[in-house]
Amino acid sequence: MSKKKQFFGTDGIRGRANVCKMTPDNVMRLGMAAGKFFQKANTGRHSVVIGKDTRLSGYMIEPALVAGFASVGMDVKLCGPLPTSGVAMMTRRLRADLGVMITASHNAFHDNGIKFFGPNGQKLCDEAEFEIEANMDEKWKEGLADSENLGRVRRYEDFQARYIEIVKGTFPRKMRLDGLKIVIDCANGAAYKTAPDTLWELGADEVIPIGVAPNGMNINAGCGSTSTEAMAQKVLETGADIGIALDGDADRLIMCDEKGRIIDGDQLLALIGTGWHKNGQLSRPGIVATVMSNLGLERFIEGEGLSFIRTPVGDRHVAARMRQDGYNIGGEQSGHLLMTDFSPTGDGTVAALQVLAEIKRSNRPASEVLSLFEPVPQLLKNVRYSGASPMDNPHVQTAIEDAKAMFGNSGRILVRASGTEPLIRVMAEGDDAVKVEKVTQDLADLIEKTAA
Repeated sequence: MSKKKQFFGTDGIRGRANVCKMTPDNVMRLGMAAGKFFQKANTGRHSVVIGKDTRLSGYMIEPALVAGFASVGMDVKLCGPLPTSGVAMMTRRLRADLGVMITASHNAFHDNGIKFFGPNGQKLCDEAEFEIEANMDEKWKEGLADSENLGRVRRYEDFQARYIEIVKGTFPRKMRLDGLKIVIDCANGAAYKTAPDTLWELGADEVIPIGVAPNGMNINAGCGSTSTEAMAQKVLETGADIGIALDGDADRLIMCDEKGRIIDGDQLLALIGTGWHKNGQLSRPGIVATVMSNLGLERFIEGEGLSFIRTPVGDRHVAARMRQDGYNIGGEQSGHLLMTDFSPTGDGTVAALQVLAEIKRSNRPASEVLSLFEPVPQLLKNVRYSGASPMDNPHVQTAIEDAKAMFGNSGRILVRASGTEPLIRVMAEGDDAVKVEKVTQDLADLIEKTAA
């Protein structure tokens, strides 16, 4: 049986703010443990870059982390609100030992979380997370700095401007956004300043921002990439050419065309991947996606003569496979797209600029550019549970195997536990929509009955 982490999940640490692992005392211990871990490699001064989204609880978590890092002698550079990828970029550019993003991504405001990045701007491996957890449990008060060696703390005011310049540099040279009217929904989150400014500075005729009035409790609330109705409605209302929706920490992207039709991460991945293929930008002839990506995307990519590689859910798995095999583009259906030529982690604004570049090159409306393949019928149902995971029940396991056998090569079944919530996600897809509906519902009903 594999060892289980106590704090880290599929994407850092996440939970309800001021409860269990997200209390100030636990966060401070986490900062101390991570600080000790990243000071092992060399001597001299060590530093950490800390950014956050706009959640109210960030004002509690940030000082707790600062106290933890400073107590073990790490200098702290505070960014303020900044997209997750911005923290990763600044960690690498400032030659810091690690970067920390305080965010619960697309979750509601009452949750918060912590994402770590190594000095290369990449997310941590499992071994590093296990060692940090061990530092929290074993002799965590050891290794405190002497009074004269405590970490120094400084808040920087120019990180947003630095980030905007980096992001603008990912857009093709000599290309501008002239002639485009763009709606940008920032989810009242980390990119509420940077994303609209980036689009405007690149020459968009008109930038219509929504979700740019954070109050600490409205992040992702009826807006952003998980609530795309606001973006689509604003596009139709204003006659915009395209809509862009980010999530709370701006590492995900969902878009809509001028008709208000939603474009998910699979379609965006198809567009950017094949566009880069035509322009000779792919480091290898293929893309990396996850087991959640639509079968239609797989068929389309392979029909273009490219390889299609699937990984487990989570951008960390996508990034690891990209590094391992030398691919430079990958992503998730949820809109988490990775382009390692530009950023070590996903960046919704950077991804949006690549899509806008393809639209400008084509000189056609977004509706004619953004839908490259017909998705096969796909259905996802979430079953909430408490106590032991229903996935351990032999009846559930047998039913899953039977469903896979019934589909054969005409579809796929995926049943997995969420890495951030007590949910079992049941997904089925195939050419027969009726069969997809029945199989998904039957499995969800069985799991719900088992979890009761």
